Amino acid sequence: MQFKIDTSEKFHAIQIKEPVLSANMTVDLDACLMPLLQQEVKNVVLILQDIQNIDNAAGEHLVKLQHQFYEQSASFVICCLQKQVEKELDGAGLLELLNFAPTESEAWDIVHMEEIERELGDSL
Repeated sequence: MQFKIDTSEKFHAIQIKEPVLSANMTVDLDACLMPLLQQEVKNVVLILQDIQNIDNAAGEHLVKLQHQFYEQSASFVICCLQKQVEKELDGAGLLELLNFAPTESEAWDIVHMEEIERELGDSL
């Protein structure tokens, strides 16, 4: 699986450079994402603009990954979903479980807001 990774001060922006995201690709996805939880910058914006199709098992895996990141006090936001992918995730009942934004800029905003919430929560 091909990825493009850009790291900023608050998050890693990871773009999957494939047309399909399927269950057999989740091992590669884990290999890319899970080590990030051990770094100082843990937050992830997953950019899916190149994904044209996703199977249910891969969608379920995205939900699982999101939970793992939030359990580690890290944000996990998906953005730039193609209409077909959004429809497939919605049909499987997974879209409502995912933290997603229409654009990369809006995903960044979500990460920044969640960082502020965590900082405020820690100070109380």
